[in-house]
Amino acid sequence: MKRFFLSVLSCVAAFTATAQQAHKGMTVTLDYHYNYEHKKDKEGQMVRWHYIWDEEDQSGLSVWGHIFDSLGISRDTLHDEPTAANLRNSDIYMIIDPDTERESPNPHYMTPAAAQTIYNWVKAGGVLVLLENDSLNAEFDHFNRLSEKFGIHFNGDSRNRVQGRNWEQGAFVLPQDHEIFAGVGKVYIKELSTMTIKAPARAVFKDGDHVIMAVAKVGKGTVFAVGDPWFYNEYVDGKRLPAEYRNYQAAAALTAWLKKQVPARR
Repeated sequence: MKRFFLSVLSCVAAFTATAQQAHKGMTVTLDYHYNYEHKKDKEGQMVRWHYIWDEEDQSGLSVWGHIFDSLGISRDTLHDEPTAANLRNSDIYMIIDPDTERESPNPHYMTPAAAQTIYNWVKAGGVLVLLENDSLNAEFDHFNRLSEKFGIHFNGDSRNRVQGRNWEQGAFVLPQDHEIFAGVGKVYIKELSTMTIKAPARAVFKDGDHVIMAVAKVGKGTVFAVGDPWFYNEYVDGKRLPAEYRNYQAAAALTAWLKKQVPARR
């Protein structure tokens, strides 16, 4: 555990310089519309959960949120369908794990109008992060309306299925000179959807013939996509994974890279 926290401090220090760059008042907005899951708490009250900023349990994003904080990026949420008006003040917009009917009684599906709105926002300089999930845990048919505008089709499969604590079944080794994850090395991503891509998208990490990570440039903006919400607390807080898996370092590297993609003047 001590080694993990020393590593965390090292990562924060390594990326502090990025926080001093010209971008001021930057905001990352997390979608709470397409991902809108609820469960009962200990008192029996229905509460929001699953991939949200203030959730400190294993399925939350509180650790990743602190990384954004460390880089001077303000956190926000969007509970409604995106519009030009409610995206106007967002520099980075993240959509994670769109709901199925099993997860929500009335899932909010991606509409053609919303997909076009998000496309226009990216083209004007927005940075979009798409983190899907595997075939059993996310919606694909409607969500691909959005991703395909950037040349990215989520296949809706389930790669890297892991039995118990057989961590190696979920292992990927990123090149040491990777354009986003330089020096990170070994990471853990289990049960993810692969992608089929075409221009303007390009693969930034493949496992054999399978596209695992993709980036697209459209106008002034950028899209980053992976078929799994792999930076939730369970796999970045240092409590579960063996130390050789560097998911926290990957989260820090991606966050710094996302910040660099935001145009200096938006």
